[in-house]
Amino acid sequence: MATDAPIRLVVTGDDFGISRGANEAILRAHKEGILTSASLMINGNAARDAIRIAKENPSLGVGLHITLVQGRSSLKPSETLGLVDQRFQFDDNPVRAGLRYFFNRSLRQYLRQEINAQVAEFRVTGIPMDHINGHLHFHLHPTIFGLLKRHANDWGIRAMRVTEDPLMLNLRIAGGRYFYRCSRALIFGRLAGRTRTSLARRRIVQSDRVFGLLQDGRITEKYLLRLLSELWPGTYELYAHPDNDDHAHETEALCSPRVRELIEQRKIQLVRYADLYPGKARE
Repeated sequence: MATDAPIRLVVTGDDFGISRGANEAILRAHKEGILTSASLMINGNAARDAIRIAKENPSLGVGLHITLVQGRSSLKPSETLGLVDQRFQFDDNPVRAGLRYFFNRSLRQYLRQEINAQVAEFRVTGIPMDHINGHLHFHLHPTIFGLLKRHANDWGIRAMRVTEDPLMLNLRIAGGRYFYRCSRALIFGRLAGRTRTSLARRRIVQSDRVFGLLQDGRITEKYLLRLLSELWPGTYELYAHPDNDDHAHETEALCSPRVRELIEQRKIQLVRYADLYPGKARE
């Protein structure tokens, strides 16, 4: 039976603001390629430059990339007891940080205050918050997600990434790192299952599936061509980490004319999360 249901794809550049090289690559992938949105690290070393780029390019959907590990805090160490060191730096070890956030209940009030501070800093920029997600996907951590859903209205959360990358599809179109891919598919599949119902109940926009987790750091033209050929009607997010250094190949993949041509052939709609808000007509 034929269907006219569309294929809609949000293409996101993570770590916007981490460096000027990442900022330049995200801007290029938006102007020359298929990238539609970016996730801003509000305390990144090049955050001011990223904010300038976002304001000069309003067609780029910019969301908040909450940072609670491997990054810098908004609040002082005295205001985030146990979260950061004297240099305002979070723990660089995500496993250790995740266990502490889960088992140490005394940290929850400081996590809430820090997230609130990062949201407030984002608001000060005047940039509409397209979506929210977390550095290293910490927004899906049970403790962090509990805070996000509880304060969704206060923090203006209208869209959130649910990092669920289909394993069987990924195994079909890509190779290598089998333990890495299978283990992360299992972990994030369980986390996603716990979050989808809560988001739907609050009418927070989410995509049907997210691509990029199982191909972390290995988004190539070949992978994109295979992935785009496999998509069925629905709404998806693809995220990458474009920059001019270690992930320059991801920048080139997002700017590939062959990828753009396939998207046009398949009539895939490139959108931002804001285009998916309830009652929002796509411009």
